[in-house]
Amino acid sequence: MQHTVLLVDDEEGIRTVLSLAIADAGYEVLTAQTGAQALEMLGKREIPLIVTDIRMPGMDGLELLKRIRKEWPDSEVIMITGHGDMDVAIESLRLGAGDFITKPLHENALEISLKRAVEKISIRDQLREYTENLEHLVLEKSKELVEAERMAAVGQTVASMSHAIKNVAGGLEGGMFVIEKGLELENREYLRQGWEMVRRDVERIKNLSMELLDYAKPVTITPVDADPNGPARQVHDLMAKQAENCGVRLVLDLDESLPSMRIDPNAIHQCLTNLVSNAIDACQDRLEGEKKVVIRTLDGGGMAVRYEVADTGHGIAPEILTRIFNSFFTTKGSRGTGIGLMATKKLVKEMGGAIMANSGIGQGATFTITIPTAHVTT
Repeated sequence: MQHTVLLVDDEEGIRTVLSLAIADAGYEVLTAQTGAQALEMLGKREIPLIVTDIRMPGMDGLELLKRIRKEWPDSEVIMITGHGDMDVAIESLRLGAGDFITKPLHENALEISLKRAVEKISIRDQLREYTENLEHLVLEKSKELVEAERMAAVGQTVASMSHAIKNVAGGLEGGMFVIEKGLELENREYLRQGWEMVRRDVERIKNLSMELLDYAKPVTITPVDADPNGPARQVHDLMAKQAENCGVRLVLDLDESLPSMRIDPNAIHQCLTNLVSNAIDACQDRLEGEKKVVIRTLDGGGMAVRYEVADTGHGIAPEILTRIFNSFFTTKGSRGTGIGLMATKKLVKEMGGAIMANSGIGQGATFTITIPTAHVTT
């Protein structure tokens, strides 16, 4: 694909020489004698690359740069300056120029600068397309889920879903910026860091899609005669190392007098895993005091078992407590989606149980699950 370059310089001789050099490098060349003429041409067609002199009568290169950045922010601008204008050249970078080259032009300097500008445009376009495709994919999946009766609640939380996507898109834009700086400065470490940021956020949005699909699947509850303390022990053993790595003390408090009950240990295990994971993350935001999560079992009364997951984290505001199970609420900020709480509520409901939360700002949070049993076995 042949890219178009707009060359802006008030000196005809320089325009002629540079036009030939740019054309020899494989670009289509348009020329303008003044900044005003350049703006008129930009208004008529899309021109991705602009090479302009800084010192020009009337509208100088800096003023032209400001106008281009405001009206055509995706265009790459390369400034041409004399050796005595280095302060002005640096100012042009602050205003958004992609690069500058100095007179007299060294051999291949302009060609190299144009090549880097084309690479930046290409990477930016690819990342933008990738981001738009990912957003479209998630939105399409969300629409499909909204249409399903079992996902009617999602229709009430599209704004929260959009916020989750916006967070990922923001991360991708951050990665794009670092990559652009890496290209501009020819810094491989910046390129590595930027690509890692992009890779991480692509993984996040992929996981978000998979979590939504998993949530939409029908739930099959399989009750068996089991020790109700079993799922709590297993989750404690599973999450203990993660809690320790996060500086959180994970405590197991079991009612050993509980009889065997007809429950679904796997479903309860999944619910407790979601709640404990959230609780550990909540404790990490605590700046002082003990960071602790307690997994507790109790007699739920009326042939039921009660599970509690209590943390000493920052707590949940009262106005949020009323909607944490039917929206994409998360204690993990931009790191989480909130689907875990929705899935937990869905599982608890399928088991015929109930889930509730008690909390307050600065008071930690306690999530309680009550699961009934059809009969008690001895």
